[in-house]
Amino acid sequence: MSPFAIKAIQLLLSLSFLIVLHELGHFIPAKLFKTRVEKFYLFFDVKFSLLKKKIGDTEYGIGWLPLGGYVKISGMIDESMDKEQMAQPPQPWEFRSKPAWQRLIIMLGGVTVNVLLGFFIYMMVLFVWGSDFVTKDDIPDGFAVAEPLHEYGFEDGDRILEVNGEAFENQVAISQHFMVRSVETVKVLHQDGSEEELSVPEDIGLQLFKAGHMKPFSRMASTTIDSVTENSIAQQIDLRKGDEVIAFNEQPLTKWHEFQKKKADLESLSGTLTVMRDGSKMEIPFTLDDEKQFGVYPKGKPINIQTREYSLGESISKGFDYGYWTLHDYAAQFKYVFTKKGATQVGGFGAIGNLFPDAWDWRAFWGTTALISMILAFMNILPIPALDGGHVMFLLYEIISGRKPNDKFMEYAQVVGFFILIALVLFANGNDVYRWLFE
Repeated sequence: MSPFAIKAIQLLLSLSFLIVLHELGHFIPAKLFKTRVEKFYLFFDVKFSLLKKKIGDTEYGIGWLPLGGYVKISGMIDESMDKEQMAQPPQPWEFRSKPAWQRLIIMLGGVTVNVLLGFFIYMMVLFVWGSDFVTKDDIPDGFAVAEPLHEYGFEDGDRILEVNGEAFENQVAISQHFMVRSVETVKVLHQDGSEEELSVPEDIGLQLFKAGHMKPFSRMASTTIDSVTENSIAQQIDLRKGDEVIAFNEQPLTKWHEFQKKKADLESLSGTLTVMRDGSKMEIPFTLDDEKQFGVYPKGKPINIQTREYSLGESISKGFDYGYWTLHDYAAQFKYVFTKKGATQVGGFGAIGNLFPDAWDWRAFWGTTALISMILAFMNILPIPALDGGHVMFLLYEIISGRKPNDKFMEYAQVVGFFILIALVLFANGNDVYRWLFE
């Protein structure tokens, strides 16, 4: 089976699982409060459904359009825009007849399930497989540090001892801390054996993002090429796996980050690489595009990845902690979306599918499913009409003010929210298509 098919199957299975449980989060409290649920659907049944069966007052089914799912609750202005029903006098089993606090619980049910499910999956993943980490002793060559960090005292070859005064164990998580968490001080171990505590500004993550350094700390690597991307400039100029790049425009190289820096500083898009291939020195001319990407990846030294195991009790505590920081980090990185560069990074189903590995791995599947569950919770609670968060926003207004927004206003808000969502879906998936075609 092709890697694409494996990723597609994992994506479909994961989303189906999460959508059904999310909608159950609305369905169960609706039933508890004796509110009629007319439909419960996995995927959307525009014009027709693939499967359907009516049990009691509810039609259960599977739609053909895999963009989500829904429950249609009687007496609620939702994506169905059922104006005929809303024009009738309110009935006791309808959503609009229930107290505001009950309607609020019904609307928060889906997000609550997604968050709790994310926590639970992380707990079970840690209990079954443990967690991986890489200590400073496992990367003796240290990190190649992004250029903007040099002005704050960081040096190539540094390893991380402490962050904000606390011991920092998992070295490979340092880039994530800089990009989405609050980092004020970092104690580093320089290659000469000296230790130094460095201070960084509050907006360091945004500085790095705008400068294009998505991963400000990368493991030191040699200049030997490990892989060449298909249809890349590197492939066009006949760079090969195993080639050792020893000079860039006749300037000697010893480490891969030096190659990256010289490429970034290149004023002209043309130049010459000097490589060693099978003991022979070769001069290879190149011409880059505006992105300055060769499409090659270096060969790094193998590192020792350690695994920590947890008892059931420990996995519950650590899983909650892991889930909290996963949700925190996703929410924190959302600020980058509102920058010009960040908008181009937004992805749709293609980007989500690429979160899964191209070979079946249950640990990776469940870890990614937990992550998507947290993402769905965050995205659904955004105060956009047509999302759960939009309904929650209007319900909170009603509870606080004592006044209910009129149905006509809610209809218009639902239409506006629907078009906002369609625009976001088209934009995100358009980015996926663009990256697939041109990157």
